[in-house]
Order: sequence, then structure tokens, then C-alpha cells
Amino acid sequence: MQRQPYVAGYFYPAEPNLLKKTIESFLPGKIKKIRAYGAISPHAGYEYSGPVAAAVYSSIIIPGNVVILGPAHHPIESLLALDDSDGWLTPLGEVPLNAALADLILSESSSISRDKEAHRKEHSIEVQIPFLRYFQPDLSIVPILVSYEADYEKLEALGQALARAIKSLKEDVLLVASTDMSHYISQEMAEKLDYKAISFIRKLDPRGLFQLVTSYGLTMCGFQPTAAVMVATQALGAKEGQLVKYQTSGDRTGDYQQVVGYAGLLLK
Repeated sequence: MQRQPYVAGYFYPAEPNLLKKTIESFLPGKIKKIRAYGAISPHAGYEYSGPVAAAVYSSIIIPGNVVILGPAHHPIESLLALDDSDGWLTPLGEVPLNAALADLILSESSSISRDKEAHRKEHSIEVQIPFLRYFQPDLSIVPILVSYEADYEKLEALGQALARAIKSLKEDVLLVASTDMSHYISQEMAEKLDYKAISFIRKLDPRGLFQLVTSYGLTMCGFQPTAAVMVATQALGAKEGQLVKYQTSGDRTGDYQQVVGYAGLLLK
């Protein structure tokens, strides 16, 4: 059974050629691609966050295997929900699930559940896939949604489990964390708060990021997937985070009173 697109035609174009042209319109100039263990990418409508996502994905060599962690924007039954559909349908074609890697991940963590329903109406992972598919036609994925109820210990355990599974696979795997940054505050305040969070990502300090967000009430919706991916990439050998691009919805709309922040980073 395949997972149907839920936000195609809303967050991004549903028509294949228009979707390709939209992605291409965001691409920066010629960039030297590098290898990375992980990436942080936003998940808003492409009109708003597309340039940041494009900057991230155009700057890395994307392997055929990608694990994508996203926040659940609605209550889900599982603390950590792994989709085990046969594949995800997109306007650019079907993207298969990597069953071998999914089984390895599940064998390493008792906290992860197979849960198709959690993914059916969630956009945070879906919006990453057209970008990934555009740059890597032979893409296979493992999508995992993270409940907002996950505490740091669960996220750390998830990150370690992902790292063990990837080491067992013995193939190149990219880890992606899907997140937007501050929500609906002024441009000035968003930049101030977001760059504090970015500083912890650049230092690869997942516990520091978690404590910052939970202690100061930052509205970074995907801080939990981001923390887990930071733990995993560190265990795999990452030494630092590199900021690729930051902007806000205000930079796209001209409204700087109520903005959402978008940050794109590489973990390498």
C-alpha cells in the first residue's frame, strides 16, 4: 500500500513539470557538493521556505538511502512512528520505502512503532521528498514522525539506535531533520532566538538545543527530530554543523511583523 500525497497542490505544485520548475527557480548558483551525515531543512510551503530547502539539498551529495525525521503537528498514538507503506507517491514519481533499513532501525529500538496512520495527514516529512527526489532519482526513504511528548532521553536513545542501524547497513545514509524555526513573532525577535538555536546545532549540542527550546519557550517545531538527528550524526562521525542559509517568511512576503524562521544546515 502506498502513501498518498496530502499537501501536493497546497504546499507545493502537484503538476510534475511545474514542481520541477519551482524547485529549479530556488536553486542558487553553482555550488560544490559535499558529503554530510545529516541535514536540517524547513517544511513550510515552498513559496516561503523553498529557497532554504533548495540551498541545503543542492549543496550535498544525496545517497540513495535517506532517513527523514519530522515533528508531528497533531497528536499521534505512537511516541515514534515509522511509516512502513510500500512507498510514498509524489508528483515526481513513487519513492520506495527502504525496508531493510527500516527493519534494522526497528530492531535497535523498542520505542519505535510501525504506524501508517500517523503519517497520513502530516506534511513535515512529505515536503522534503520532492527536493530529495529531484536531486537523487534512485531515492529510498525511512520516514519517522516524532511526537511532541518525546523527552530528551527518548530522543538520545533514538539517535543512538539510528546510528547503530546505519552502521549495520554498511551503506551511505543521509539523516534529515525537518523543522521550521520561530513562529509568528517579529523579524528582529525571530533572528535573535533562531540564531541562539542555530548556535547549538553548529556546536552539535543536542541536549543544549533541547534545554534552550524547552526552557525559553522557543517555537521551533522540529527541535525534537533535530536533536535526535544530531545525536545520530555525532555517533556516526559528524564534528560540526554548518549554516547554509537562514531567512524568514518576511524575506519572501515583506511582512516583518509576524514571521516564521527557516534555517538550513549541514551536519558534517
